[in-house]
Amino acid sequence: MSKNPRAVIADDERLMRDQLRARLHQVWPELEIVAEAKNGLEAVQAVQEHQPDVIFLDIRMPGLTGIEAAKEIAQLEFSDDALLPEMVFITAYDQYAIDAFEQGVVDYVLKPAEPERLRLTTERLKTRLMQRMHELDSHEKDSGLASHSVQQLLHVLSAQVSGRPAQYLSWLQASVGQTLQLVPVEEVLYCVSDDKYTRVQTAKQEFLIRKPIKELVEALDPAIFWQIHRSTLVNVRAIAGVLRDERGRQEVLIKGRSEKLQVSRSAAQLFRSM
Repeated sequence: MSKNPRAVIADDERLMRDQLRARLHQVWPELEIVAEAKNGLEAVQAVQEHQPDVIFLDIRMPGLTGIEAAKEIAQLEFSDDALLPEMVFITAYDQYAIDAFEQGVVDYVLKPAEPERLRLTTERLKTRLMQRMHELDSHEKDSGLASHSVQQLLHVLSAQVSGRPAQYLSWLQASVGQTLQLVPVEEVLYCVSDDKYTRVQTAKQEFLIRKPIKELVEALDPAIFWQIHRSTLVNVRAIAGVLRDERGRQEVLIKGRSEKLQVSRSAAQLFRSM
């Protein structure tokens, strides 16, 4: 990378911040700590001011929790040469070290931050930061999709931390003329949004709803609905196949329909096994 990576540390315990800073220096000496925060609100403000590459967030903080702060951060506007920061959650409880951390767009570190586990986290971060640099260099930035993916994961994680199962919609409310109609979620093939409406397509009919994609991302089960573009959600069960053009761009084919849905570069990883 052309510049040293930059990070923010957020933890309400000063000793924990000191320890994490010291151990990060051991395993990743190039990382520059540009700010520290002692609560969730300060964490959001620090990210807004410094636009770091990484933020380390304690899950349990006063004011805004780490997860609540992460949701706020995912909605921030970033400059053209910056992306949503990589997120690492700090927790004293192993119960939060769930599969979503291992597989998704965030990572975790258990207190106290052991050097070996921290080294693994930093290696993952370095890989993802290199991928981000490639996106910026190739002008393929898609921070909107990245933030929506983070929001989706944080919704699930927040439910787990609170001890409540994540609740997803079973129906979508759509206006058909003067009538309000309930559309069963399992019948939805895909959703595509524009400036004012979201188009919901079933096998038999198209509906228009006012709920934007960024809200549907959290409201629909992520195991069934994948966000393949910042403006598009697709029902995995409705996918007939994936095409790749001569430039390597992917398009999703929908069962029983002729249209093709564009896949963002950031979502291409969803189809690596297909």
